[in-house]
Amino acid sequence: MKYFIKEWVVPIAIALVIVLFLNKFIFILVTVPTGSMEDTIIPGDRLYVNELFDVKDAVRGDILVFKSEELDNKRLVKRLIGLPGDTVEVTSNSEVYVNNEKIDEPYAVKWEGEAKTFKVPENSYFFLGDNRPISYDARYWENPYIDESKIIGKVLFRFFPFNRVGKVE
Repeated sequence: MKYFIKEWVVPIAIALVIVLFLNKFIFILVTVPTGSMEDTIIPGDRLYVNELFDVKDAVRGDILVFKSEELDNKRLVKRLIGLPGDTVEVTSNSEVYVNNEKIDEPYAVKWEGEAKTFKVPENSYFFLGDNRPISYDARYWENPYIDESKIIGKVLFRFFPFNRVGKVE
């Protein structure tokens, strides 16, 4: 019995404590409810999000999770397009320019809509969904900018469904 406790119960208990600690303080699990990020992220995908991520290290194209005041502090998953100080121009024919340079977005679904220009304030960020025809994102929000204090973390890994397990890019 001593052998069983020492070799099985103790290691399993330690592993559970480590997993609980990681899930509480370092990673959060997010389930995606909508198709706003298709085909990159599909509704029902379950993602690991790194909460220790420093938003100052964010680069254009990262997929981040943040709380949106626009939607009662609901957690959203979107792609980072504009950094503090950037000028983002969204054209009526699916093109996005940042600081007068067209950005390559092979992940974005084409759409047609109203052309708009956004000037991202300091300490704020600008996000769009990949599935632009159906994504309710910064183009439509009353305040299109997300304060850095509202950013929760960076999406790292999809762990469900099993046929799509892997790094999210």
